[in-house]
Amino acid sequence: MAVLSERVLAIFFLTAVIHAVDTLSYSVRISGIRTKRLALALSLFNIIVLVSRTANMVQAPLLGSVVDRAINTHELGPLPWVFRFIIFAATTGSLVGAALIPTFVNVFVRAIRHLENAGSVPRLLYHGISRHGMRTLKESVTVPHVAQARRHLDVGNLPRLFLILNVFITSVYTIGVLASIYGGVLLPAYRLTASQLSGLINGVATILYALLVDPQAALITDQALQNLRPARDVTNMVVFLVLGKVTGTLLGQVLFFPAAHLVVLATRALAAH
Repeated sequence: MAVLSERVLAIFFLTAVIHAVDTLSYSVRISGIRTKRLALALSLFNIIVLVSRTANMVQAPLLGSVVDRAINTHELGPLPWVFRFIIFAATTGSLVGAALIPTFVNVFVRAIRHLENAGSVPRLLYHGISRHGMRTLKESVTVPHVAQARRHLDVGNLPRLFLILNVFITSVYTIGVLASIYGGVLLPAYRLTASQLSGLINGVATILYALLVDPQAALITDQALQNLRPARDVTNMVVFLVLGKVTGTLLGQVLFFPAAHLVVLATRALAAH
């Protein structure tokens, strides 16, 4: 099995797309604050989420086929590097998403305002592919500047705990499925059991995110909408959440093999009963 086969490169691309869209989701709050239309911004972003979900549906069977082929041909040596390469794709996608945030915010603000006038998503999409829409898109392109991001590296009165938890939860999301699949490679007799543990791992991460991160981010955003805190706090929060996501994917490289061995231990415990 070639380490950089066409399938592996396809998985890399799809993983990068998934994480780029996830990173862009943070910036929806900035667009909502600028337009005072947070609910509309979140609803409109769901259209873009469809791209991520489609990529996810294609990525999973592709990865499964790569692992199956490696097992059937007894070429397991390159697999650890394949998994690390996929985790690197998550980091790459997160960085690409971060770089696109200034442009995305500009485009999204205009899209939200035009949607109010157009009254429907199909009309908005038709406007987007028109000559005027393309010109507007070109005018919205903004080159990201590190200096600009640095101005928002101010924790201020942002709760620090939820920013730290975001790093950990992101790392779990990044490696949850991968660690379960690789755990199945290490314990081939119980591959199905090991792979099914990904639902448990990601489920725990989802619960933690829903309880500890998302409500805090929503509270800060709503307070800014009600002028109870400066809008700058939302931008600062987004910058730290994006940094946390990138850091979380890097942490995933460190946690991947320990997580895979924990999956093996859990699988053996389940198989023993």
